[in-house]
Amino acid sequence: MEPIRRALLSVSDKTGLVDLARTLAAAGVELVSTGGTAGALREAGLAVIDLSAYTGFPEMLDGRVKTLHPKVHGGLLYLRGNAAHEATAREHGIQPIDLVVVNLYPFEQTVARPGVSLHDAIENIDIGGPSMLRSAAKNHESVTVVVDPADYERVARQIAETGGTTLELRRGLAAKVFARTAAYDRAIAEHLGQAFGAPVCLPASLDVHAPLVQALRYGENPHQKAALYGSFQDYFRQLHGKELSYNNILDLTAAAALIAEFAGDPPTLAILKHTSPCGVGQGESLREAWDKAFATDRQAPFGGIIAVNRELDLACAEAIAEIFSEVIVAPGFTPEALELLQRKKNLRLLQALKPLSAARRWDLRSVGADSFLWQERDLKVTAAPDLRVVTRRQPSSSELQAMLFGWRVVKHLKSNAIVYVAAARTLGIGAGQMSRVDSSRIAVWKAGEAGLSLKGSVVCSDAFFPFPDGLDVAMAFTGVRHFRH
Repeated sequence: MEPIRRALLSVSDKTGLVDLARTLAAAGVELVSTGGTAGALREAGLAVIDLSAYTGFPEMLDGRVKTLHPKVHGGLLYLRGNAAHEATAREHGIQPIDLVVVNLYPFEQTVARPGVSLHDAIENIDIGGPSMLRSAAKNHESVTVVVDPADYERVARQIAETGGTTLELRRGLAAKVFARTAAYDRAIAEHLGQAFGAPVCLPASLDVHAPLVQALRYGENPHQKAALYGSFQDYFRQLHGKELSYNNILDLTAAAALIAEFAGDPPTLAILKHTSPCGVGQGESLREAWDKAFATDRQAPFGGIIAVNRELDLACAEAIAEIFSEVIVAPGFTPEALELLQRKKNLRLLQALKPLSAARRWDLRSVGADSFLWQERDLKVTAAPDLRVVTRRQPSSSELQAMLFGWRVVKHLKSNAIVYVAAARTLGIGAGQMSRVDSSRIAVWKAGEAGLSLKGSVVCSDAFFPFPDGLDVAMAFTGVRHFRH
């Protein structure tokens, strides 16, 4: 195990950076750094060499060119112990760089922001970072490369104990680098393809890299093994409660996808069970939204999943606490709401860190026989101008509001889906039946059981209507099918 003598640090996410650098400095490692990273280390009292001083070449073009230099990539890539490589390195004054700590410009977080400009997206495409990571990972026999702050602690521990790192650790970190850069490039390709209006290209082969997040106690049923892979922790942070189950994860991601439809709306709350909405409401407050959603169905929400589109406050938390729920997903919780809900040990509380719209824009399903189905995600949004009224009577303003509200709910129900709605609330929901007639009967029954009148309501459906057998007062076509199998 060769000791680490020189480290290059250049990070956008500075979580854990100073602690790692202190360990390196204590082990006698020379620290080379760039821009804001160097500034953060100096503020912590650490001695740092600016990369421009190390290479003898200034940063230029607004920082677009700073690490693309032979003294950087030569120091990472030359083969230690190879006489020709070492002679070349000496001839050109290239010194070895033994450790690279780099994470990338936050491209995914940038494009997840509503209304992000193409200019901002492009300026957050990292060039030097992936280049350094790939150079270091390629030469992992000699170079340690760290792309994830979650790995700082074990790297620091090995260096503190031995002065270097094991080959086993370097190999694992190198593999992680290539998975990260592949995902990063894929996110860029998907965003730019959409921004440029390019047609979605079918991948010639499926190559899915997803690190293990956690082993789960079991799958859908206790006799099935299960695990969670990917970047789930980038989207959700668990604040309270027992470990998530396989079914919890399916439910909460369905809830997060539904509530994302109402991201810019007034306070909105959705209650789901087995990935299907059983009530959605909007109001002046989340408490009012809860009352409307819960009124749709007072039985199904027991053990359900609740999602809200803004910080959950105490008034709403008090109402929710009156029934048993499995999971609540929110962008945040007020301290008072969090304190109240944390008294329920079986309730899982999750903070939504960023919208699922920032995730990959495709879905993947196993169909057995070692085969998979691939498709674009259904991200289609329907607005008032998209509607084509096909009856003589035009919908009123409130009916139009209800249509657009209900259509967003229908999109997240299993077919055949029938949703009776008024403006800003569901009244009766039926879904997942073999015929739309059965779904209609269930929706009407649910509304009646809840004591809700359907007079003057709007019906939204993804179902096929071959006959005008009831919907002949005012009807609008969306021109879009949101079928969910």
